[in-house]
Amino acid sequence: MSTAKLEVESTAYNLPVVKATCGPDGIVVSKLRNDGWVTLDPGFLTTAQCESKITFIDGHNSVLRYRGYPISQLCEHSNFLEVAWLLQYGELPTAAQYSKFRENILRKTVVGEEFRAFLGSFPRTSHPMSVLASAVNALAAYHPDTVDINDPDQLNEAAANIMAKVRTIVSHIHRRRRDEPMLYPDYLRGYVDDFLRMSFAVPYVKFESDPLMVDALDKLLIIHADHEQNCSTSVVRIAGSAHANLYSAVAAGINALSGPLHGGANEAVLRQLEEIIESGKSVREFVEEAKKDGRRISGLGHRVYKSYDPRAAIAKKYLKQIMEQRADVFAGEQELLDVALELEDIALHDDYFVSRHLYPNVDFYTGLIYRAIGFDPQMFTTLFALGRIPGWIAQYREMLADPATKIGRPRQVYTGEPERAYVPIDQR
Repeated sequence: MSTAKLEVESTAYNLPVVKATCGPDGIVVSKLRNDGWVTLDPGFLTTAQCESKITFIDGHNSVLRYRGYPISQLCEHSNFLEVAWLLQYGELPTAAQYSKFRENILRKTVVGEEFRAFLGSFPRTSHPMSVLASAVNALAAYHPDTVDINDPDQLNEAAANIMAKVRTIVSHIHRRRRDEPMLYPDYLRGYVDDFLRMSFAVPYVKFESDPLMVDALDKLLIIHADHEQNCSTSVVRIAGSAHANLYSAVAAGINALSGPLHGGANEAVLRQLEEIIESGKSVREFVEEAKKDGRRISGLGHRVYKSYDPRAAIAKKYLKQIMEQRADVFAGEQELLDVALELEDIALHDDYFVSRHLYPNVDFYTGLIYRAIGFDPQMFTTLFALGRIPGWIAQYREMLADPATKIGRPRQVYTGEPERAYVPIDQR
């Protein structure tokens, strides 16, 4: 095994190196704490919490692969449920495996009447992500025979329940916000097709989903399905390392995703595009003022990608298709797309953005697509979460199966007061 040498003051340490198949190798530093040292890495910029075989990202070359398959190929040839299988089990399914997996999930999409009443107990004005996190956490209480993480059959049932029922829960949250009745799932429809029917159909009126919108949303779910060790995925793994059940761990991930710095960026992009239009300024004027004031422009730049986010390219492709083929859907919305395209063009050619690697990210176009489908901005992050479910499940499974997993317990470098004596209140 290769080693790396670290010298601290007069002491030298030989640290094992884990070789990566792609990307940077890992230096194992865990033995340092036995010698009185810890590594300090705010934000975990250079800290790997695990070995993983699920997702690979090369942010300098616009590369995103699930289990080795480029995201562009999966979006061209696959679908969301097939990708969900791939992420969880490591290989593309056979026709028989896929059919059984799909049938199992579609048959579990119904939620019980008591659970429907539970969902209805939240105020319609509740934030969708708060309701979603609460609902997923509550699934453990309604399915107590699926919470033993040491039983593979129960874990499989829990995974299928979450994949199936989150779709139903999100559609219910959407309808509650509009004061519309919840619809029951239709097993004969596809996963995304029926989700759109449950979200937008009128009771007792035949509903046919727009195939282009079904395809676009299916691909958005794929590009959101996993993204390596991001904030919410790390939370899922850390919760799972304490042997929290799968429902609890996924609910923790949803709560992390609800943060505006993580999952809420596509909503911020849409607000910003509207702000530019309402200001009466040109896009260039808005950008120059933002540069002068040091204000961040939403949708540009990414923690990992230092080139064009490959997910943004896929989202842009579908947005353009919707604009060209369904112009009626975007009545009055063309100006938003024009502003977005001009903003992207500036970012790709202005040295201020190019030198700082501030390229369009996945959030830049997804909000416009969600809006075209019919969802309001507060629902955007729940759709992000719906896509991310299979990735969280796959990461949780991998964490449980890894013999190197230990309960997550980061260290710190204490810089507070040293020991001091207590002073009674009348002497202060």
